[in-house]
Amino acid sequence: MDKTQLIHKFAPNADNLILILHELQNNHPQHYLEEEDLRAVASYLNMTHSQVYGVVTFYSMFSLKPRGRYIIRICKSPVCELEKGNRIEETLKKDLGIGAGETTADGRFTLEYTICLGHCDKSPVMMVNEDVYGDLKPEILPEILSEYN
Repeated sequence: MDKTQLIHKFAPNADNLILILHELQNNHPQHYLEEEDLRAVASYLNMTHSQVYGVVTFYSMFSLKPRGRYIIRICKSPVCELEKGNRIEETLKKDLGIGAGETTADGRFTLEYTICLGHCDKSPVMMVNEDVYGDLKPEILPEILSEYN
């Protein structure tokens, strides 16, 4: 489905802005929004480019640069930090050889931070694309990542 078809799945109402942006990003092979996407959405919703850009840059789930096939989001909430979330972060950085905001050379993984994933009862928590993993320990990370080829 081309980008115009993706956008037109939704009524031309500003209330649909975030839904349209997610649809475009989720259907891009590198999971990001291109400049042309922002312009097309602004035009379709009769908004300014600046309004659309402001939403994209405000929410951490959107990206303006190419990302890996699998996006690992590490929860940086106080609860996850108290539960040794920093150990998960350091293990992932070491095992993947990348820092936050970076993508592995093979384009497989991108590592990102998020403020909260809403699973405080299972902290520390991370998300790989739409899959949530809780009660994490560094030693189980290789097994989890091996599921994503």
